[in-house]
Amino acid sequence: MAVNPGSLASHQRWAEKNRFGFPICADEGKHVARAYGVLNALGFIARTVVLVDRNGIVRWVQPGMPATETILAAVDALGEQA
Repeated sequence: MAVNPGSLASHQRWAEKNRFGFPICADEGKHVARAYGVLNALGFIARTVVLVDRNGIVRWVQPGMPATETILAAVDALGEQA
């Protein structure tokens, strides 16, 4: 799932254009970003990848745009712990 502060309409256009195979959540009030602690001092959202398990527990947090291989390695490591 992707979460972004843009409007629902902008997300729908973006998802259709890029043919994403996952849901995109509009966080216009930045409530999700605030809950995950990813707002910077100016109130902007810092791009962050968060892996949450099936029980809703945050298992991995990586600020920025980690390489796909890094994310997949984290997913694999979490799978081995389950």
